Amino acid sequence: MEDMSECLREETHVWLVMMKAYQAVMRYSMADIHGSGLGESDFRVLEILLHKGSMPVNTLGPKVGLTPGAISIAVDRLFDRELVTREECLTDRRIRIVALTAKGKHLIAPVFQRHEEAMARVFSELNEAELKQFEALLKKVGFRAGELRSEGIE
Repeated sequence: MEDMSECLREETHVWLVMMKAYQAVMRYSMADIHGSGLGESDFRVLEILLHKGSMPVNTLGPKVGLTPGAISIAVDRLFDRELVTREECLTDRRIRIVALTAKGKHLIAPVFQRHEEAMARVFSELNEAELKQFEALLKKVGFRAGELRSEGIE
């Protein structure tokens, strides 16, 4: 019987390999994150607040890949756990600013440190030049997919 990869177009085969690699990396990275009591979206929200500082909810959502409804739910959940604050903007009451609390920073800082160490282990097989090339290729493919989507080409 013919190898399945021989039946696929090269681009489809590369996509399958990319998806399998992505899933393996996510399973590995999320194991420790879930052990800290955080879900994936909570981790992304807390991480960006740790590194970028406070920001409006409507800015935060797109940066972490969450819809307006999903980011509101995530912020509410983190607020209830006293990991973030949310305050009305002084100049525009429609805008809510989300910030990390001391408790939130105390939680996310070591979790993110372990995440960085885990990613270093995952990518340890690649040298600096390969990492830069890999990043450039991923960006190239991602930008192209975005262009095609915005053009409505399926």
